[in-house]
Amino acid sequence: MKKTLLFVSFILLGTVLFAQPGKVSSAVSFKESGKIAEAFSAIEEAVDANNPKATKSIVQPRSWEVRGEVFQAIFQSKDAAVKKLSNDPLTEAVNSYKKALELDSKNRIAKSVKIKLTLLVNDLTNQAVESFNAENYDKALQSFEQILEVQNIPVMKEDNPSAVDTIIIFNAGLAAYNSGNYNKSIQYYKEAASHGYNEGRTYVLLSQAHLANKDTTNALTVLQEAFQKYPSDNAVLVEMINIYLTAQKTDEAMKYLNLAIEQDPKNATYHFAQGTLFDQIGNQEGAIKSYEKAIEVNPEYFDAYYNLGALYYNNGVKQQEVANKIPASENARYEEEVKKADGWFERAMPLMEKCRELKNDDPYSLESLRNLYYRLKMMDKYEEVMKAIEESKN
Repeated sequence: MKKTLLFVSFILLGTVLFAQPGKVSSAVSFKESGKIAEAFSAIEEAVDANNPKATKSIVQPRSWEVRGEVFQAIFQSKDAAVKKLSNDPLTEAVNSYKKALELDSKNRIAKSVKIKLTLLVNDLTNQAVESFNAENYDKALQSFEQILEVQNIPVMKEDNPSAVDTIIIFNAGLAAYNSGNYNKSIQYYKEAASHGYNEGRTYVLLSQAHLANKDTTNALTVLQEAFQKYPSDNAVLVEMINIYLTAQKTDEAMKYLNLAIEQDPKNATYHFAQGTLFDQIGNQEGAIKSYEKAIEVNPEYFDAYYNLGALYYNNGVKQQEVANKIPASENARYEEEVKKADGWFERAMPLMEKCRELKNDDPYSLESLRNLYYRLKMMDKYEEVMKAIEESKN
């Protein structure tokens, strides 16, 4: 009788030891029949370290491969209840496939896991794009980084060890920048730039990441490097010019502005920027010529008309101040200086009128016209502009 009991105990023990691999098979069956929640429960039981029945299945590569499949299925599911099974199913899938390969000492499942990792990259790419478009930049960055992680797993690199996915690297930089993680943005943009991806544009973005990190020195350094590699890239030039202008390094800014104009003389923005720079350093002749060139290239360039008109207007104001300092006893001389002031105002007027034509509700050009018409005793136009100003306030 004791022997019989011993035999029965042995059978029961065998059942306990070998039951959990059945859970893995059940998970596969459930998944293939669309019962994702049941597949999830089965595979989690099979790899639960606290489950004494999982001592064999938890160390089997196949268990972790199936777990990766189940979590991918959770991600792909349209069922809200299934979606709730995991907050981050693709991260679980990545970790599961890595665990499967780690346990696969005899290289039995490497090929099948490789296929699943390739499909996982597609899922991660979809997740990254969706997250980026939804402005969830942290999630997008995580997904792009996981793609790079998967692509660098040895089994994935064996066919083409030197392959580099510059698009994903660049996009990781873009997501990092938008998430405010400027150090990572610099890391990925720098790597993309080293492979020549997007040429000068990547260097411009790299420079902007340095600027966001309050590092003007490196921002300029990378742009100068870019200018050596891509001397005809106007975006690189413009970015350098803007940094030099912000830093009030007028000589350097003018140097690169001249280069930009040489490369693209039909770009009105360059002529306008040059005019602004001449204006700032007190070179009125240069400023006037540059503003006029900007207008010649683009006859609808509001800012160029306004800046040139403002230059003439301000000269008129200064000239009137000269006249006001003349003693009352020197009336002839006073009138002569006032006439000079009016000459500047008369030059400013048609430019401000053009500004109103281009932007009829611009408050600054309307205010300038009000003062000009009053000064030049053009009272009909003065009244009309006053009416327009009042209407714009309502």
